[in-house]
Amino acid sequence: MIRQSLKKFHSKTQNTKIRMQNDKEKFKKNFIERLIKFSIAIIKFSESQRKQKIRWCLTDQLIRSATSIGANVVEAKASSSRKEYINFFQIALKSANETVYWLLIFKELKTTDRDQLEKLFDEVNEIAKIIASSVLTLKGKK
Repeated sequence: MIRQSLKKFHSKTQNTKIRMQNDKEKFKKNFIERLIKFSIAIIKFSESQRKQKIRWCLTDQLIRSATSIGANVVEAKASSSRKEYINFFQIALKSANETVYWLLIFKELKTTDRDQLEKLFDEVNEIAKIIASSVLTLKGKK
């Protein structure tokens, strides 16, 4: 009787672990897709801003910082150590913060695409929160 109960318990525990692993993998995949969509949204926003020559260097910086977020998260997968993995996430967080800075510049320049700009702000802030939470978890501080 005890053996059967333990077997059921271990089976349920194993199923829960597998389900959690699948959920984590699904989250990672969805997060990378989200980062790609964000990068594309930034590129499209930048295209509309490049009509004025004075904004060319600003859009270049914005594109570099925004696309760097996803690139570093993806690059982390190939890390050779936990420390290196954490480092890639920290770089991604720094890139997210830099992206906020460039978006603030566009906001102060009274960009006509205000709705799109606000959506980009919201998205980069959410992305930064997810990455910051991941860094804390990876460092064991959460």
